[in-house]
Amino acid sequence: MKTLQPTFLLFVFVSLVKSAPPIQQESLKFYEYDTDVTLGSLIEQDYETKIKDIKKDGINVSPNTTLGLQGDDSERNVPPTKDTNLPTCLLCVCLSGSVYCEEIDIEAVPPLPKETAYLYARFNKIKRIAVSDFADITTLRRIDFSGNRIEEIEDGAFSKLLLLEELSLAENRLIKLPVLPPKLTTFNANQNRIKSRGIKANAFKKLTNLAYLYLGHNALESVPLNLPESLRILHLQYNNITTITDDTFCKSNNTRYIRTSMDEIRMEGNPILLAKHVNAFSCLRTLPVGTYY
Repeated sequence: MKTLQPTFLLFVFVSLVKSAPPIQQESLKFYEYDTDVTLGSLIEQDYETKIKDIKKDGINVSPNTTLGLQGDDSERNVPPTKDTNLPTCLLCVCLSGSVYCEEIDIEAVPPLPKETAYLYARFNKIKRIAVSDFADITTLRRIDFSGNRIEEIEDGAFSKLLLLEELSLAENRLIKLPVLPPKLTTFNANQNRIKSRGIKANAFKKLTNLAYLYLGHNALESVPLNLPESLRILHLQYNNITTITDDTFCKSNNTRYIRTSMDEIRMEGNPILLAKHVNAFSCLRTLPVGTYY
């Protein structure tokens, strides 16, 4: 009886196994590193499947279209943009009273910290300078607007800048000069479109500290009047100057007058023969650079 019991149980277990329905198992594929089927091929297959599904919906997809993985919206192909509405010291670099706003495509003068002494805003797209741009900034000593698109400067835009010593408006589109602050030592307006009628007769007369004046590559027909005695360097090259008088640089009624500060005058590239105006340079220590014959 004891030997029959295990045999009977084994018989019942085998019969149950045979009568059970087969288990439906999914065929799973496992991909390991460095096998024939790589992750890249799987992604490519998934990409082609998605393209086919999209085409079924009537949407044209170019070969360069990038499809993101499902559930991953963190990365999108957004072109970089320059936000010119940022606060000035985020858009520009502010350092110890100096503000550097160079080559950032701004179209107007940004609001400046009140302690700003030096502003460098070269190579931008500024078209206009308004009185309000510097109304509250009285500490400025140097401004550089070279390489912009400035066509207009409001009257009085620089009138409150009593400490301003250096101003550059070179490489712009000006046709006339603004009223300049009284303590300027250097003024650069090279490469504009300034004509003689765009410079007032007394534009430089009261600038008793002005030492460097650059007006080359413009459209001047004559040398500006009433140049201050302090002037050391004067650049007028490549304009349309056709005439000079005995009072342009000297004083015709004072033969002993010597312009002691003037070191350099450039007038090359103008349609004038300087040799015909010898008396105009009698008070100068050195002759201007230009055409004499």
